[in-house]
Amino acid sequence: MRVIITRPQAEAAPWLKALDAAGYTSWSLPLIDIRPAAQVASVESVWKRLAEFDAVMFVSRNAVHYFFEQKADPAPVFTAQAAIKTRAFVTGPGSYSALQRVGAEPAWLDAPDFHAGQFDSEALWAVVRSRVVHGYRVLIVRGTTIDEGASDEGSGRDWFARQVLDAGGEVEFVVSYERQRPQWDAPTIAQAQAAATDGTVWVFSSSEAIRNLQHCCPSVNWAQAQAVVTHSRIGDAARGAGFGRVRESKPLLPALMASIESLQ
Repeated sequence: MRVIITRPQAEAAPWLKALDAAGYTSWSLPLIDIRPAAQVASVESVWKRLAEFDAVMFVSRNAVHYFFEQKADPAPVFTAQAAIKTRAFVTGPGSYSALQRVGAEPAWLDAPDFHAGQFDSEALWAVVRSRVVHGYRVLIVRGTTIDEGASDEGSGRDWFARQVLDAGGEVEFVVSYERQRPQWDAPTIAQAQAAATDGTVWVFSSSEAIRNLQHCCPSVNWAQAQAVVTHSRIGDAARGAGFGRVRESKPLLPALMASIESLQ
């Protein structure tokens, strides 16, 4: 069985390695191109004002990576030794690990229980809502979609922001990276079209990736296609695009492998 991983290339590598080791034929087909934000001045500005915030929520590992690319001050943050006592909020293990790689300490990171397997804003809010009181200030570090006509709404981060506001807190957003549809050549389009009917399993960790696939292959009927998705909202997007078989899975390799095997 062939499996297509649609995450950005750097994020796909561990999944591809595990799938190859398990005997699958895996293929990386990134459906979102990632690059630094065109306007880095906003990121530089909030770094200078970081002490004004009680917490920084990172929506993804890319948010962490590109935010820290603009860190000019070598002083540590999100550690016991840091002069700034701002905390970091994350929704999943990817962004958690990304923060640890830049020196953040677990005691200064708030995240869902990774053993529970629910990695979203709802799970994060259950952990941090007792912290958010009147006047609590949260900075949300996110990406933006630059394709013409594309929506830049993010269900999870927008929901989280509403919870903070409803609790009397304050929210500010900053864009640290940009997302764009991939530019495919004719052979890549042909391969994607074939994967709609040949038993390939598509793995999606983003609803935006599914929308980009539809844009790249507008005439394809996905009724015979099968997908594994890492959240119920992504499952809704896959079914809305016409995928005939959709399995929802926790975004952890053992769970993903089990879901893929269930489609054989």
